[in-house]
Amino acid sequence: MRVYLDNCCYNRPYDDQQQLRISLETQAKLRIQEMIKDDQLELASSYTLRYENSRNPYEIKRRTINQFIEDNTSVYVDESHAKQVEELAAAAMETGVKTADAYHAASAIIAGCDYLLTTDDRLLKYKTDQLQIVDPIEFIRRIGGADDE
Repeated sequence: MRVYLDNCCYNRPYDDQQQLRISLETQAKLRIQEMIKDDQLELASSYTLRYENSRNPYEIKRRTINQFIEDNTSVYVDESHAKQVEELAAAAMETGVKTADAYHAASAIIAGCDYLLTTDDRLLKYKTDQLQIVDPIEFIRRIGGADDE
């Protein structure tokens, strides 16, 4: 199964963990990362994700996220797909999805992903028959990836 995590999903562990939703999404996201490292899931990423992460003002966060992506990506949507990404993203933006989010969705589709994982409420509302868009908690529920211990 191939997954694509958007930038807000990668940054979730750095958010305020005092909030229950954020804490639960963080735990689910970290479990997903373990599954990726253990080759239980295949990771896709893109030039959009690389660009968005490069704008992170916190060097440690930026480097840590970038290193995980570099070490674990098996499918990468590079700039040679830009025209196709733009075309697919345009349809998403017509429904109110922001540009960067639409580019992530388009990249996930081009990469042949089964799921796009996000913590962005607006992106979670976007529906397409080409891709399932869910938060990390819902993803774990669907695939049964929670530890049974």
